[in-house]
Amino acid sequence: MRRLLLRTKAKLKPAGEAVIGGFTVGALRATRYFDDVKTADFFGRMARRIAPLTRENKIGRDNLTAAFPDKSPDEIERILSGVWDNLGRTAAEFAHLDRIWNYDPARPETSRIEISERSHELFAQLRDDGKPALIFASHLGNWELPALAAAAHGLESSALYRRPNIASVDRAIKELRAVNMGTLIPAGASAPIKIAQALQAGHHVGMLVDQYFTNGVDVTFFGRKTRANPMLARMLRQIDCPIHGARIIRLPNNRFRAEISEELAPARDASGTIDVQGTMQAITSVIEGWIREYPEQWLWLHRRWR
Repeated sequence: MRRLLLRTKAKLKPAGEAVIGGFTVGALRATRYFDDVKTADFFGRMARRIAPLTRENKIGRDNLTAAFPDKSPDEIERILSGVWDNLGRTAAEFAHLDRIWNYDPARPETSRIEISERSHELFAQLRDDGKPALIFASHLGNWELPALAAAAHGLESSALYRRPNIASVDRAIKELRAVNMGTLIPAGASAPIKIAQALQAGHHVGMLVDQYFTNGVDVTFFGRKTRANPMLARMLRQIDCPIHGARIIRLPNNRFRAEISEELAPARDASGTIDVQGTMQAITSVIEGWIREYPEQWLWLHRRWR
């Protein structure tokens, strides 16, 4: 009986994935026919309403309670509601990636994007210094936009991304992401080689580094031990280059603020070799600082601690 159930499940899986994939692709394409601001507002409201029905809502609440033991239950619920609102808005904005970045340096007052003078300076430095660089980011605000911003303003860039399991969804997402997001590198066994090649070609490689990684290095995050993907720090051992952080924060009235951090010095051992664990801890600490500023904009809905 058990073997029969397993065989049946295996046969039904492709059909189930086809249904899910078709629905996802259809939803992404349909969303493009609607105003991006109104759609983001709607998706944000719907995400907040659906949240109590999900297992992830409890995960998010537990994570927030552990990270902020001094906050009241009401404060935790307010932050958690914001987390879902941000997730819904990011999902809606994903369908409009080719339209949402409309920053004009000559007329910044007409844009939905705010960029500080220092971030302008750092971006120009990265673009014009002839060096490769590693850019770390996190699931904060709209985490799809940094790669879009880089390509829109002439920065030779590549971005590491996690490929969806369903092929039709992967194709649809790649179509949307390929509009103006530089070179996309799927995570996998060949990713380190492709990243190294991109850096050797002078590209700026971005990656999200804030999720739990089973075979990662130990780091402390909000006072608790977890594991971080060491790929960025290991790349530095091969190609010594600057490290910067990038984030795009959500502001009221469907606006954003784009920021680039100052160069982060990697940790080194007594011989001067890159300390992988120490470097990932330094990066994790920067990200923790970002999240403490905007806790309602980070993706608390996954098991960051195991």
